[in-house]
Amino acid sequence: MEVDNSGVRHLYTAVAFGELVNPRNLIAISSVAIALLASLPALEAQAMPKPNDEKRTVTQVLDRTLSNTESEFVPAAEAMPEDKYSFVPTGGEFKGVRTYAQQIKHVAAVNYEIAAAILEEKPPAEIGDESGPDSIKSKAEVLKYLKDSFAYAHKAAMSINDSNAVNTVKSPFGEGRVTRLGLATIIVTHCADHYGQMVVYLRMNGIVPPASRGQ
Repeated sequence: MEVDNSGVRHLYTAVAFGELVNPRNLIAISSVAIALLASLPALEAQAMPKPNDEKRTVTQVLDRTLSNTESEFVPAAEAMPEDKYSFVPTGGEFKGVRTYAQQIKHVAAVNYEIAAAILEEKPPAEIGDESGPDSIKSKAEVLKYLKDSFAYAHKAAMSINDSNAVNTVKSPFGEGRVTRLGLATIIVTHCADHYGQMVVYLRMNGIVPPASRGQ
């Protein structure tokens, strides 16, 4: 049985129609995401009764939350036909917004950037100026870059535990230090922001996002 993640969906909706969110600014709302993460064990307990002594670790909660995000984001990326990957909205105030492909590549690049900071190592793939490599152009290439970035983000999430969650690492967004837990929540909130924008792109092309089908 899946956990009701309507709270996270509301977060998606809240950011979907705003300006493009720079991941640097998402630090300010990471406390909201942390609260959502903290509530997951209780939500799971309501959806599927467990023995009283069963607990979730920080590692499990973070990895499960990332999986939930990935399970909506990747199918949305796959749903747009390749000939629409260059689509940008034109009706309304959309000057300078990213194409559909650029939305996906940006999310993947930031996944790599943040995960590398959590692991305190160099990103294993080119991220450019948070836009991904220019050499990645086809839908198949974009999707591979995205999926590989989520695999790397899972590696980072699995490295976070009770003993190091609030230890600090160098911020990938400039000077200063931030916690591993805070960075992990930014991956989720950043994906949520761009997922909301991608939903608009899909619906403008007559495509219902996979996560919303049958509802």
